[in-house]
Amino acid sequence: MHARKDSLPASILASIRNRKKRLEAVLAAAKPRAEGTLIASYNVHKCVGGDRRCDPERTSRVIHEIGADVIALQEADTRFGERTGILDLTRLERETGLIPVPVSGMSKAHGWHGNVVLFKKGLVRDVHQIKLPGLEPRGALVAELELENGGELRIIAAHFGLLRHSRARQAQMLVELMADRSEATTILLGDLNEWRLGDSSSLNTLQSAFEAQPPAVASFPARLPILALDRIMSNRKGVLTNVEAHDTPLARVASDHLPIKAVLNLKRVEELTATA
Repeated sequence: MHARKDSLPASILASIRNRKKRLEAVLAAAKPRAEGTLIASYNVHKCVGGDRRCDPERTSRVIHEIGADVIALQEADTRFGERTGILDLTRLERETGLIPVPVSGMSKAHGWHGNVVLFKKGLVRDVHQIKLPGLEPRGALVAELELENGGELRIIAAHFGLLRHSRARQAQMLVELMADRSEATTILLGDLNEWRLGDSSSLNTLQSAFEAQPPAVASFPARLPILALDRIMSNRKGVLTNVEAHDTPLARVASDHLPIKAVLNLKRVEELTATA
């Protein structure tokens, strides 16, 4: 006579737990978003996912999931040779209403050193393409936007390098850039590749210009995020809330980074613009 087994096999229990986590992620993605303008940043990793497949359609679905009003993408172009855009921006505009901030001198690329800024309903007042110092080719895209639903906003979309000394120089360059432009409400967002804290961290350098740095949100690696490489921060206190990772089953496989997002308080932006 066989002994009765009162517990389920470990493999079945693990499957149930994973299914519950996936369901919670889907429900979290579907929850009503907070009132305000949704700002997001997403390193799309040239549309190559955790399964090593290049799938621009899947990346576009994640962008659609996020539902951002303004989003900065990193690694949206091929890296070497004549940079070529990977996403179908025309289709993305048709399906989401997001249009790219124009860049000059890049016939086939989507953005500047892989940085793309997409936004809904507004005007582009000015664009600056900044070449960041360092051994690797890195850049920042500075876009002066006038949003249709109110508020003038400067977006700095950046992708810092992998080397510590390069990140320090890149952060210092953005701080110097802000010295002449500190009057406008500015949002810095992108993959800053910085996991260290303390005096030698590039985040510490940025503190002088972007004092409103929200708590860190783990975004890398996407399947099991433990490092806060992606950041959204502002030069004005009180304009950003609800900073979090966009953690869904699709986002976990579509890139090596999770997108991060935050809610921008446009009323606060208008107040600061009026008193500047």
